[in-house]
Amino acid sequence: MALQTFEDLEVWKRGCRLAVEVCVEFDECKNFTLKDQAQRSAISIPSNIAEGSERGSDADFVRFLRYSKGSCAELRTQLYIARKASKRLNRPNLDIPDELITETREISAMLRGLVNSIEKRRHTTPQPQAEN
Repeated sequence: MALQTFEDLEVWKRGCRLAVEVCVEFDECKNFTLKDQAQRSAISIPSNIAEGSERGSDADFVRFLRYSKGSCAELRTQLYIARKASKRLNRPNLDIPDELITETREISAMLRGLVNSIEKRRHTTPQPQAEN
């Protein structure tokens, strides 16, 4: 079955689930700057996948997939910071599960694979010849 929409992409689905988990995990966070930034980064992952897929060109899609990959790294960094700050402040209400960090790594790898696949297709697809 051919890809119809971004909603068909497993990486988009997992990005949405991750964003929901981050929003729930950070709900009680009292550091509103960290909370806002982590939630924004998480939401940005599937949002950029969706936006890029609707742009209509492989080049745009790849660019937005790379933005999404960057948001994954940004979120992973924020999760590490939140985890360390929570432990130092002895605030168990922000106990970042390992699964969230693992999920950012896996989504990032999926994005890299999708980018590589699109770029390979772009470079192996014959281009129309100009008429003389």
